[in-house]
Amino acid sequence: MILPFEPYNPQWKMQFSAIEDELKSVLKTVEAQIDHIGSTSVEGLSAKPIIDILVGLENEADLDKIPVLLQGKNYVYYEKYNEDMPYRRFFVALTGAPEQLGVPAYIGQQDEISERMHDYSLRIAHIHAIPKQSEHWLRHIAFRDYLRTHPQVKNEYQVLKEQLVQREWEDGNDYNAGKDAFLKEYERKAVEWYINRTSAKKNG
Repeated sequence: MILPFEPYNPQWKMQFSAIEDELKSVLKTVEAQIDHIGSTSVEGLSAKPIIDILVGLENEADLDKIPVLLQGKNYVYYEKYNEDMPYRRFFVALTGAPEQLGVPAYIGQQDEISERMHDYSLRIAHIHAIPKQSEHWLRHIAFRDYLRTHPQVKNEYQVLKEQLVQREWEDGNDYNAGKDAFLKEYERKAVEWYINRTSAKKNG
């Protein structure tokens, strides 16, 4: 499959804000910080036009409340990924109700992911719920801020993405695997930079 790939669009900020408002309303019974992450959150960076949103939970025990709170909305819950990533709950926000689009609202551990779910035109956002004390929350936030403040690294990432998107991929997970070496190198640098910067702010 050829993945959608677009130049940076200022409307991505507005799309995030609209989903953020909805999530704040739906998740008001849990304490959470909602952040725009991924390539669509970095001005000037091309990306798949799907908004990545990080729901940082103050209380890890709230992790399994999120699927219940999002139930009945325009979200597909991928419980399938929980075994490999027990620290995260993952959802896809759709352009409409799952039943109207002909897709399931829930994908369990043993369920196959249908071809229909690989249609990126149905997707608005990817929602990642992760405890804030997790190293995985930290790396997402640190990498976003690192790209925003390091133009040379952002440009390197842009070139890599432009190369990868020209290839045929079975699905988005395979495309992500193509970025893995770059991400591991710069996520490590970003986390170190972020921790040092945060420490300096506290001490300053």
